[in-house]
This record gives sequence, structure tokens and C-alpha cells, in this order.
Amino acid sequence: MAVLKLRSTPADPAQAVREGLQRLAPGGAPRLHYGSTVATNALLERRGARVVLLTTRGFEDVLEIGRQARPELYALEPRKPEPPVPAARRLGVPERVLVDGRVEQALDRRAVQRAVAAVRRHRAEAVAICLLHSYQNPVHEARLVRALRGTGLHVTASHTLLREYREYERLATTVVNAYVGPLMTAHLRRLAGAAPGGVRVMQSNGGLVGGETAALEPVRTVLSGPAGGVAGAADRARRAGFDRVVTLDMGGTSTDVSLVDGATAYRGETTVAGMPVRVPAVDIHTVGAGGGSLARIDAGGALRVGPESAGADPGPACYGTGTRPTVTDANLVLGRLVETEFLGGGMRLNTARARRALGPIARGLGRSVEAAAAGVVAVVTAAMERALRVITVERGHDPRDFVLVAFGGAGGLHAADLARSLGMRRVYVPRHPGLLSAWGVLSAEVMRDASRTLRRVAPERTVLDRGFRALEGQLRRALARDGVARPHLERLLDVRYAGQSYEVSVPYAAGWQRDFHARHRRLFGHAAPDRPLEVVTLRVRARGDRLHLPPDRPSRAAAVRAARRRVYFDGCAWSAAVHRREELAVGRRLRGPAVICEYSATTLVPPGWRLTVDALGGLVLEDRDA
Repeated sequence: MAVLKLRSTPADPAQAVREGLQRLAPGGAPRLHYGSTVATNALLERRGARVVLLTTRGFEDVLEIGRQARPELYALEPRKPEPPVPAARRLGVPERVLVDGRVEQALDRRAVQRAVAAVRRHRAEAVAICLLHSYQNPVHEARLVRALRGTGLHVTASHTLLREYREYERLATTVVNAYVGPLMTAHLRRLAGAAPGGVRVMQSNGGLVGGETAALEPVRTVLSGPAGGVAGAADRARRAGFDRVVTLDMGGTSTDVSLVDGATAYRGETTVAGMPVRVPAVDIHTVGAGGGSLARIDAGGALRVGPESAGADPGPACYGTGTRPTVTDANLVLGRLVETEFLGGGMRLNTARARRALGPIARGLGRSVEAAAAGVVAVVTAAMERALRVITVERGHDPRDFVLVAFGGAGGLHAADLARSLGMRRVYVPRHPGLLSAWGVLSAEVMRDASRTLRRVAPERTVLDRGFRALEGQLRRALARDGVARPHLERLLDVRYAGQSYEVSVPYAAGWQRDFHARHRRLFGHAAPDRPLEVVTLRVRARGDRLHLPPDRPSRAAAVRAARRRVYFDGCAWSAAVHRREELAVGRRLRGPAVICEYSATTLVPPGWRLTVDALGGLVLEDRDA
């Protein structure tokens, strides 16, 4: 397996991908499996398309009103993020469909013509169409879509994207799709020329979809990169014999954590940049703590790290262009990174620049540069510990029952400290940890989700089966266009007790009612078997066509005498062994402190920990003091 890691090109993300493909496959890639943050970044940075929203007259401000939930309960002056579509471009259309799908006010031809004219007048680049109760009867949305055909605009209609009730979430998801659609479409077109065999894109649900579908529904890719990381980590951990794992993906800007208890956990909705995105996604919790996170002293004299990041340009000070201190600079000053081993020696880190960048922090704290660097590492580690507690302790899981799987360029540097703080005795670092998201995308299967709101109390089985068959036919046709002839289909129900506001997802099989009661009790501590059940939504997931990759086994390693360097732990300088990972043979054991260098990442083995290389070349770290 050939691996290559390049610095990203924020101005044109496709440029780095094309360069990498040219170097790895000069004749053109037979097929490209691709994980992208283009849609996510466009939404976070509010640099998406100029969108016009067409909605039912009187409901133009639903996007801004949202829900009454307060993300910051105790904020004295809470500020909501600006919606991607300002009020002037939210246009009401005279029509009304009732909750049962009956048409109360028809959408006439003149209203359609006025809507199209308004779209042109506002110089729209994309159009979002979300009418009241169109999940029950999409006749009016379909009419608007036909009228806009041929305009060359990216058009998103809610009934084709998300046929579910809850008006705000459906409208917000539709708007986000339109907002990032033109940018994602242009990006994928630029990539298509570099992969003659076609492009498949990782979705938030951990599965692949064809490039054309990703361009039409880019909202499904907002967690593309992190989902690839979870898929890759779960796959490598399973091969190593670990089924209960917590994944730790620490990159340059953020850290993503997820819990895999035998199977990947999913959720039906996530929030990105203050906007609800109601599409199935791997259950990932993200914090702004990465190698590029900036350190500073706030107005009260406290040390802060992140969520602001130095980004790919200029990057950490030690890269040679940045000037502000980051977590990477702190790790370098503490001796945890080896200047000459970064990217396999392809990039030399500048310790002097890192020390200069941390100088103001040290002076502000009245401490040495090493003490300031240790403080930066302690603060960012605490932020990651809180994130790990969210997906374990706060959800009823004991972290001591899990193995921490660390990856990303910086995950291995902090994993042992995090594990010890949570009482976790074991850490697993797979091969090529800085490229594990790419492995996950490469090894993922094609996956599509479809849903339809039902909202029936105690529905008959024939009603459920009829609804599922319709969704399955829709998915079979969609996967056939992606080259999957015989997908595996999974049926799911979103169920709640009649009168509740939110539902729980359970597989549709004999005894699903019993499964719902058990899951409700596990999640909320109580169940009410005598209460009637309401089936809110039918869901079908289709899977198929996974690449069968050969085992990625390490080559035979020759024993090499380790170098040594000074590394700081808990304010004390230790003499630590420095090893190149490719020189550690299967079965090799060593005790910390040690620094393990490789092309894509660095792993730190603190004092009190021991390391074993497993049969797959993975690093198993165990806490001897636990």
C-alpha cells in the first residue's frame, strides 16, 4: 500500500487531491473514494451560494425563529448565528397543503411565474424549496421544481431530500443543501478529470455515494471526513480483536470522538454552525482542539487553547510561516515531536520559532517556556477529556470498559494521558494513524438512506410493509445508478409513546415493540409497556459494494538501536527512547518513556506505560500503573 500526505490547499481543495493522485497514479486513478470537508467549511465560514428560499406564505421566518431551545442556557446576551438566507431572499408562495396532505389552497400558474421571476431578480445561485406539509403531498413543490428546470440553478426541494415532518429541521436541512450545493458541485467536477473511473464520496453516515448524488445532496457529506475516521478506526480495531472502542481523531483543527460498542452508533440529526442537519450521521462529538489550535492568555489572565486554529496556512509557528503559538509548537518544545522525523523527514520543524511563539505565553504566566508549553498541552487535553466524557459517562457507559483508539496526526501524542485520566487501561494506535480517515473512506461500502413520515398509533403490519416496500424500491433504483445490483436492506422504525415529542429508533423485526420498551428503559430509565406506541417515521438503509482490500500487514523489521532525547513529563525532563515505527517488529515490547515516529503521526509512550506491537503492526499501549 502506497501512502502520501500533502499540505492542504484551502483556496482550491481539489488542487492537493489532484497533485496526490498524479504522484500516486500518474496514469489516472481507476476510481477515487473521497472524504471531503468542503461542505462543512463552507457552512462554518458562511461562504456558500447566494440562495433564494421559496416557502409557504406566512412561514418565511421559520428559518430564523427556529426552536425555543437555548444552546447557552446561562448566556446573558445569547447570539444566534445569522441564517444562510437573509429575510429579503426568503419568499412566501401563496399555497397551503394541510397536515393530512389535502390541498386547501392550490398553487396557481401566475404564482409560479412570479416566484421564478423573483428568483431571477435576486440573482440566485441556488434555490431551496420547502413548503408546509410537503412531506405528505409534494405536488406544489414539484410544480416549482419543473418551473425552475432549465435555469441552470442548483435546486433543492425538501420532498426529494427529506420527506419527514418537523418543519424547522426540514427547512433548515433543505437550505443547507442549497447553500453548499454549487460549491460542492464545482469541486467534484474539478476532481472528476483526475479519476477516469469515477468518484465516490463519503457521507456523514459512514457510507459512500456516487459523485453525482453527492453534488445534488451535499448536505449528506457535512461529516464526511470524521465519519471516514470512525469507519477506519472501527475496522482496524475489529481486526485487532477490539469490539468495544472509543475513537479519538485529533487533527489540525479539531478532535472528533465516537463510541463503537460492537457496532457504529448513529444519530438522525446533527448541528453544524448553529443549523440543524437532519440526515443520518455517525454519532460524533467534536471539540475545537487540534494540533493547530491557538494558545493565548485571556483578559482575566487565564490560559486558553482553541477553538481558533492556525489552519493550513500559515500553520503552526514551527512549520516556518506562522508566528502564533499552537499545540504542535508546545509538543515540539516539550520534546514530544522530533524535528527531523516529521512527515518521514520530508519536513523539518523549527524549534526556535516554536519557543519564540510561546515566549509571550511564558512571560504572561511568569513561567518558563517549557512550563508554558506543558500548560498548553494540559488545557487541550482537558478539552478532549470533556468530549470523551460526553460520549461515555454522560450516556451511561463506563470508559474503563473500552479501548481508546487514537489516530489523526496528533491523536497518539495525547492518547495515553487521556486514557489515564478516564481510567482506561489500554490504547490502540493502528498503522498509518494520520491517514486512517482515508483508509476508512477507501474500505467503506456504498450506502443510501431513505425515510418517510408515517405518524400512526399502533399501525397494522400491512401499512408498515407497504411503506417499507416503497422506500426499498426507491433505494434499489438509486443504488443501481451507483452500480450496486443487490443491496442489503435494513428496516428501521422511529417510535415513541403516544403523546411524546421525540422518538427512538429500533430495527423493524418481530417483537420490535418489546425492543422499543427495552431501549427506552436503557436510555431514559423507565418504560411504559401499557401505553400505545406511535410509529413516526419509516427508515430503510441500503448497503453494498465494498472494496475487498488486502490485509495491510507490516514488513519484517530489523532491530535498530534507539536514539534518545529529552522529553518533559509532569514538569520533569526524562531521557526517552526514539524509535521509527517501521523498525519495530511484530511482538516487540518496550517501556516508556518513548517516542514512536512515523510518516503520518507521532505516538508518545509516557513513563509507566508499556508498548507491544501486535500482529497487524498496531501499537498496543497499556498502563502498568493502573
